[in-house]
Amino acid sequence: MATAVLTPDQLDGQAARLHDTRAWQQIVTGWEHSAPEPAPAPVPAPVPARLSDWRSLLSVPVDRLIDDTVRSLPAPPPHQRPLPGRLGAVLPDRVHLWRRVGQSDLRPSTHLGYARQILAEWGWQNTPYRLRNARGARCVCGAMISAHRLGYGSLDTVDRAGAWLITELRAQGWPGLIGPWNRHPGRTAADALALLDATIRRASLAGQ
Repeated sequence: MATAVLTPDQLDGQAARLHDTRAWQQIVTGWEHSAPEPAPAPVPAPVPARLSDWRSLLSVPVDRLIDDTVRSLPAPPPHQRPLPGRLGAVLPDRVHLWRRVGQSDLRPSTHLGYARQILAEWGWQNTPYRLRNARGARCVCGAMISAHRLGYGSLDTVDRAGAWLITELRAQGWPGLIGPWNRHPGRTAADALALLDATIRRASLAGQ
């Protein structure tokens, strides 16, 4: 099964191009609002309504309340599928491609959850222009690519997850791409995990 091998800069570039499209800007515009603002509540009638008339006390239809609540829920945590052990971390990613067989696609937030798991269990590194080091530790982009190779999301999902990461970096004031952020002097593993946590939360609130 042939799979394109992306460098950190190529993944950065793909995510940046997706981030700059009009369609993506329409997706993320207003991400912080998980539901429309409710209309002002009506003034209660002086005479108590009958129990059968409780729906008349609502300012919006019940179906809309349910839909808004469901949309505001965060994405469920990924199904617990353990990563390969330390030996699996140091093996080439192509060895794990068989794990993609029969796997369905995922939402970007779920894919990022697996990328976070990879960084937490296999380690984080910031060697310039390297997706991983000899010990099997990954950079942020490397963790996303490894998650894909392990069966957690398509390449399209990786691109969308990268665009969400760039959106979060912009919100935090970082003007560049993911790779330069990862190898910036003073960057730590805790910073990388915190970035993924914030991005997962942002994408989940947007239903992604």
